[in-house]
Amino acid sequence: MDNDTTLLLDLDGLAVVRVERLEDGTRRVHLVTADEHARACRQCGTFSSRIKGSAVTRPRDLPHGERGLELVWHRWYCTEPLCPRGSLTEHVRQVPARTRLTARLRSAAGQRVRDAGSTVVQAARDLRLSWPTVMNAFQDAGTQVVDAALEPVEVLGIDETRRGRAQWRQNPQTGRWEPVADRWHTGFVDAPGIQGLLGQVEGRAPSDVLAWLSTTELTWRRQVRYVAIDMSAGYRAAVRIGLPHATVVVDHFHVVQLANKMLSVVRRRTTATLRGRRGRTTDPEWKARRRLLRNRC
Repeated sequence: MDNDTTLLLDLDGLAVVRVERLEDGTRRVHLVTADEHARACRQCGTFSSRIKGSAVTRPRDLPHGERGLELVWHRWYCTEPLCPRGSLTEHVRQVPARTRLTARLRSAAGQRVRDAGSTVVQAARDLRLSWPTVMNAFQDAGTQVVDAALEPVEVLGIDETRRGRAQWRQNPQTGRWEPVADRWHTGFVDAPGIQGLLGQVEGRAPSDVLAWLSTTELTWRRQVRYVAIDMSAGYRAAVRIGLPHATVVVDHFHVVQLANKMLSVVRRRTTATLRGRRGRTTDPEWKARRRLLRNRC
C-alpha cells in the first residue's frame, strides 16, 4: 500500500489510500495503518484486516502548502468473533493512541518557543493551535533541556538577576512577616561557551549558590577552572567552598564599571577642591566627563 504519496507525507507507520481536494482548496488525505503490529487488538491479539469505515480520527499535522492539509485516519475492525472489543485504536510513533496531534507537530510547537525565540501566542497562531497546547509542548521541550546532563564547562559565570518584587506572607502563629519569593535570582552560565544559561535559583546568598552546585556531578565541578563573578563577597565565599580548586576572576564589565565610578568620584572631588563648588557646564572637566569614560578611539 506504500506509494510515492506515502513517502511524500513521511508519516512512519501510515499509508496513503487516496487524496482529494475540497472546495476551499484543502487537501484531504485518507490514511490507513501500514504497520501490521499496530493493527493487533490489545485484548485478543488478533491482527485486523478490515477497515471500520464509520470510525475515523483526524490527527492534526504540520502545515503543508498554503491551502492546508487534513488527515483522515481510518480505524479497523477486530475480526475475532469472540472478542468483545469490536474495534481498536491503532497507534504509531508519530500518532500515539488517543492523540489529536502528530508527534512532529507537537515537537515543532515546543521547539519554536524553546529554540527559535517565538512567543507561545505567535507559535499558536502560526501552527493554528491553542495556547494551552503550545504551552504544554514547550514545557515538555524545556524539560528535555533541563533534564539533560550538563556539558563540561571551563569558565563558569555567576551573576544576579532581579525578578520582580519580593513577596511576603504573615505567619498566622507568630504574626511575623516571612519572605515567600525573593526578588533576586542567581544565574549560572557557560561564560565562553555555547551552552548559555545552565541553571537559575532563587536568592543570591552563598547557600543558594552551594545548593545549585550540589545538584551537579562531582566530575563536572572538577572541570571548572575559573569562575567569573561581579565582586560579590557572598559569591566569592560560595565558590571557595563549592569550587575550592577554581580561580575566581571578575568579569570585564564590572571591572570597567568600578573604574568608571571611581574616576567620576575623583573628578567631582577634584572640582570641589579646586573650585570650592560643584561642577558646571562651563568647566573643562565637566565637558570632558564623557570622554574620560570612553575607551581609546
